[in-house]
Amino acid sequence: MELSQLPLVLLLISNIYSGQTEGVSPPVSLMVSPSRTQHFTSVSLSLSCEDQSNSAGWTVRRYSDRRGLKDCSSSLWGSQTGSTCTIRNTSTEDTGVYWCQSESGERSHPVNITVHSGVILESPVHPVTEGETLTLRCLDQNTTSPNLRAEFYKDGSLIQSQTTDMIISTVSKSHEGFYSCKLPERGESPESWISVTGESQSNLSHSGSQISVLHTLSSVLAVCPYLLVTVVLIFKCCRMRVGSVEEQETSI
Repeated sequence: MELSQLPLVLLLISNIYSGQTEGVSPPVSLMVSPSRTQHFTSVSLSLSCEDQSNSAGWTVRRYSDRRGLKDCSSSLWGSQTGSTCTIRNTSTEDTGVYWCQSESGERSHPVNITVHSGVILESPVHPVTEGETLTLRCLDQNTTSPNLRAEFYKDGSLIQSQTTDMIISTVSKSHEGFYSCKLPERGESPESWISVTGESQSNLSHSGSQISVLHTLSSVLAVCPYLLVTVVLIFKCCRMRVGSVEEQETSI
């Protein structure tokens, strides 16, 4: 299977328009519904700009190899209400790179979206965090039968041939790459890039807390022998003092 069916220019535009340093979150995220990177033709697709403080003032933009750079609010490919862009009848021409952009030029991380008829791969829209669970599904536009057998590929190599679901329980950087799937006698999906990021801040904080607790315990254990010796010496001194007092009282 070919390494990537997305035109190289789309991947380059994706990198250019990310406009963000790795590890720094942009002020807004592009949310896709249904939440996947590949979509069937002739369906409705919703793209929303979600800002932590205020989602107003954001426009959904895209770059496609057929129609170039366009805004959702000023084109025929979609209609925008507020910060949500809706494509009511998808076609293969809607394949491209999508992102949110403000009037001041701020941008979200870009999302590669592929529209395809027949078989598609259901994969996450945003990067997966190391340690999380990743579920991939092979979907057929013409059937929802759970008894289908699917083949999953990574970077062109077969990695699983079982059910239509593939689950990676603990994701690592080695799982990053181009994924696709195939349903025998039905067709195969395009490829989608799945990226993997480092551990989340909550996991790092949890790990930091564990290290802190272990450090405290090791410090206490290191001090314990000295505390024990000190207690023993104090106890002996007290007994010697008591014994001395008793001898004095006896002599009197």
